[in-house]
Amino acid sequence: MLTTDSLTRFIFEHAAVRGEIVSLDQTWREVLKHADYPRALQSLLGELMAAAALLIATLKFDGSMILQVQSDGAVKLLVVEVTSALTLRATAKWDGELGEGDFTELLGAGRLVITLDPASPDKQAYQGIVPLVGPNVAAALMHYMTQSEQIDTHIVLAADSESAAGLLIQRLPDHIDIDQDTWGRASQLAATLKADELLTLDARLILHRLFHEEDLRVFESEHLRFQCSCSRTRVADMLKMLGREEVESVLAEQGKIEVQCEFCNRQYNFDPVDAAQLWLSTVAPTEGGTRH
Repeated sequence: MLTTDSLTRFIFEHAAVRGEIVSLDQTWREVLKHADYPRALQSLLGELMAAAALLIATLKFDGSMILQVQSDGAVKLLVVEVTSALTLRATAKWDGELGEGDFTELLGAGRLVITLDPASPDKQAYQGIVPLVGPNVAAALMHYMTQSEQIDTHIVLAADSESAAGLLIQRLPDHIDIDQDTWGRASQLAATLKADELLTLDARLILHRLFHEEDLRVFESEHLRFQCSCSRTRVADMLKMLGREEVESVLAEQGKIEVQCEFCNRQYNFDPVDAAQLWLSTVAPTEGGTRH
């Protein structure tokens, strides 16, 4: 069986090709605990979650990456956030009851948005947006990589109610490629990987089955986990951004403010006393200071 919640990186020794294979078990089930997602939506969200882990593993980056699928179909929004520390969270929004429609039927027209949010305040966030193109999540992401990053990428994804998994191989730009034919062979072999194999087999066994005739270097697996970044402090900061007038208006109408995290369902309550504390951070004039 697969090593649970793991990311395994590998490279082709004599070609400019790298890859990763990811398995999400407990991490994925933790997401499913927080919302009653229809089965069709589970597949979409699980695949996007596996893809997020694969994509951040290709980056030399400290911070978080947010993948969003926004559409005008029954599935309105898919969101996955993954950090460079390999923590993940995910959520989705949809209308009505979802049938067993395919990717295009569930999502309709839409767009794929990838946002990189650096941990350092000195660095600017980056956002790439492309139309939602392709018959599945993997195809949409490969279209994004071609259009926005100009990097040849092949992605295979799978998800069910227990696990989410994915394989990514990528042709490295600006690298000396001793074996020019490796990319073509590798991408063709990756395309033969079936969903049930991806979900049930160990990463090293999958790599051996696919690429046993290639010279691979496989690195030690890294652990992934579910983690939500919500906190009372962050909610308080959000309320401050709304402004005192808006906060006091809600309190006057409802008696308290309730904010529920869409990722983990944790609820934060602010009564009038709590709300008053929000504005105490304003620095009062010091004694003896100049007043106008």
